[in-house]
Amino acid sequence: MGNQVVIVVGTFILLLTGLLLGYVLSQLVLGFLTFNLLTLFGTLSLILIFGTLYYVLFWQLKREQSQVLPARRTTQINENINESISENNLKNKLIAKLGGDVAAAERLIEQAKLNYPDMPESWYCERVLDDLERDRR
Repeated sequence: MGNQVVIVVGTFILLLTGLLLGYVLSQLVLGFLTFNLLTLFGTLSLILIFGTLYYVLFWQLKREQSQVLPARRTTQINENINESISENNLKNKLIAKLGGDVAAAERLIEQAKLNYPDMPESWYCERVLDDLERDRR
């Protein structure tokens, strides 16, 4: 919410400064305002304010967008880590059920992949474990 307030207020001030700068420059060009040291410094200060606000406003927008992207990446990384941990636990459980026979566990998983394509890796491990449980009953 704080970033949105900064953006709204900055945009409003930027708009107001731009209008004032445009008015002063038009009056100088039309000759209604005399060109002296005061108008020179006033115009330069308006240009400086306008440029600074423009830079700060877009810097704020860029910063806000860059904060959103890492949050999404972190969520995806956490999901991938949790998925791989659950996969490893399921594979270890399957290998334990098979008395430590890693090759047999891999063969069963590969057979399940052939029978049920395009499923998540953890699903295959769960399927093989369920099949083993059912066969042992």
